[in-house]
Amino acid sequence: MTDQRFSKDDGPPSEMEEIKEKSDFLRGRLVETFADPITAAIPDEETKILKFHGSYMQDDRDIRQERKQQKLEPAYQFMIRVRLPGGVASPEQWLTMDHLSQTYGNGTLKLTTRQTFQMHGILKWNMKKSIQAMNASLMDTIAACGDVNRNVMCNVNPYQSDVHAEVQEWAQKLSEDLLPKTRAYHEIWLDEEKVADSREEESEPIYGTHYLPRKFKIGIAVPPSNDVDVFSQDLGFIAILENGKLEGFNVAVGGGMGMTHGDTDTYPQLSRVIGFCETERISEVAEKILTIQRDFGNRSERKNARFKYTIDKRGLDWLKNELHQRLGFELQEQRPYQFENNGDSYGWIQGSGKWHLTLFIQNGRIKDSEDYQLMTGLREIAKVHTGEFRLTPNQNLIVANITDEKKAEITDLVDQYGLTDGKQNSALRRNSMACVALPTCGLAMAESERYLPELIDKIEVLLDEAGLRDEDIIIRMSGCPNGCSRPALGEIGFIGKAPGKYNMYLGAGFAGDRLNKLYKENIGEEEILNTLKPMISDYAKERKENEHFGDYVIRAGYVKPVHSGLDFHK
Repeated sequence: MTDQRFSKDDGPPSEMEEIKEKSDFLRGRLVETFADPITAAIPDEETKILKFHGSYMQDDRDIRQERKQQKLEPAYQFMIRVRLPGGVASPEQWLTMDHLSQTYGNGTLKLTTRQTFQMHGILKWNMKKSIQAMNASLMDTIAACGDVNRNVMCNVNPYQSDVHAEVQEWAQKLSEDLLPKTRAYHEIWLDEEKVADSREEESEPIYGTHYLPRKFKIGIAVPPSNDVDVFSQDLGFIAILENGKLEGFNVAVGGGMGMTHGDTDTYPQLSRVIGFCETERISEVAEKILTIQRDFGNRSERKNARFKYTIDKRGLDWLKNELHQRLGFELQEQRPYQFENNGDSYGWIQGSGKWHLTLFIQNGRIKDSEDYQLMTGLREIAKVHTGEFRLTPNQNLIVANITDEKKAEITDLVDQYGLTDGKQNSALRRNSMACVALPTCGLAMAESERYLPELIDKIEVLLDEAGLRDEDIIIRMSGCPNGCSRPALGEIGFIGKAPGKYNMYLGAGFAGDRLNKLYKENIGEEEILNTLKPMISDYAKERKENEHFGDYVIRAGYVKPVHSGLDFHK
C-alpha cells in the first residue's frame, strides 16, 4: 500500500486491492474489452472495475442451463445504476430513462431502495450509447457501485417541502464532494481526451489509489420520518429543525445490512449517534469520516471490510477521537429528535403551495402489463409535468411540486391509466419491499421481487381473517444476505437461503431503530404461513393500543430485542 495505512493484523491485502491499485485510477482495460466483438461478456477482473462506473455484468439465470445445453455462452447483459442524489429527477430525465429502457434495456425500470434508477438487460455494445444519452440529460452513473461513496439518500417527505429542498441541496453537495476525481469515466464513456499519463498527472485526494475497502453509504433523514432508514447507513445525518429551520445534523455512524449466512463474524448493524454538527460542516465531517474508513478499514477480508466492522473492532471512543483530530474541532452534543415511521404517505398531499402525489410502485418495478399500463401512464405524466419526480427509499414514486394549474391534467392522466396510490391494497403490501434477485442478480439464492407479491396475497388472507388489513406492518424480502432491501429492518423479514427457502426474522422497530432476529431457518411457503397464522391472530387479540407488530412479537416472547448487530446471532 502506498497511499493509506494498512493494518497487518487483518492479513495480506485481498485480490481486489491489487486490482484497484493497477487499474490506473479505474480505467483498467475497459476500453479494449468493450470493443471486443467476440463475446458479449467482459473478463472477471474488468467487471470489478466496471462497478465503479455504476454497472454490473449479469446474465439471465432463467435460461442459463438452456444456453449451456445449446453450447452457447450465458445471456450476458449489463445493469446500469444512475447516481441520483436524494432520488430527484426532472421530467426530462424520467423520459430519458424511459426511452433508454425501451431502446437498450429490458423494457422496464427499477426504482431502487437507494432512490435511483436501475436499468437491466443492456447488451455490451449498447452500454456507451446508454451512458452518453444519460449524460445528455445531466445524469451519470459515476460511483453508483464500487468501493466508494454510493448514491446519497435524502428524506422525501412532501409535508416539509421547504426543508426538503434545503436538505436535498446538501445531499447533492455531499454526492459531488465525495465523487472520485479520476477522469476515467469521462474518457471511457464520454470520449474525453486523455491529456497525459494519469499516474503522473492524476490523484485521488480523498480515496487514494486503492479507494475504500468496501462500499460506503450515506443517508439524510428529517424527523419524524426515517424513510431513508438512517441507522442502516455507514454514515447518517439526522436533520435537527428548530421553528421549521434547519439548524444542523446529528451524526450517526456504522450502520449496514449485509452479512453472510453461517458466518457469525458478519452481521447487520445499526449506526450510533456520536454528536451534532452545524449545517455548513456536513461535507467536512463526511469527508473526514470517509478517510478514517479508507485508512483503517479491513483490506484483507472483504466480508469484514464495511465501516461497521471498523468501528465495532476499535470502538466509538476511538472513532470520535480520530474524527476530532482530523477535523480540528469536536462535534457538539447530539440534539433531541424523534422518529415515528419509515414509510411513505400515499395519495395527494399539499405542501408549500404545491401538490405532491405519492404512487405505490410494487417493489419499484416500472413496467406495463396487460391490465396495468404503469410505464405508459408515467411517461404521459412526464410529458406535461413541470415539477419533479422523487424516487422514495421505499421504492415508490412521488410526482412532486405539481402546480394548481397542472393538477387537473395530471389527475386526468392518473385516472385514464388507473395509476394507484395503493390505498386499496393491504397496509402490509404498502409497507413491503423486495430486491431484484432472480433472474438477473448473480448473488441471489432465492426469489424476491417476483415472489413477495404472491406471498403477500396469501398473508393478506390471514390479515383479513384477523381484521388487520389496514394495520401497518413492515415486511421485507431479500434474495440473499447482502440485504439490499434492508430486510433486517423488517418487522417481518425474509432472507433467501435456497430456491424456495428463506430464513424468517421478526421484531424490528417500526421506525427503523431496532434490528429483527432469526425466528425460523430455511423454511418454505407452507411453514411461513403456518407460522404467521397464529401469530397474526394473537396479535389482533392481545396487542396494546398503538402497539406495532415488531414490538408485540418481542413482548409475546417470540424473539428477543436486538439493538446492536453484536447481538444479532446470540
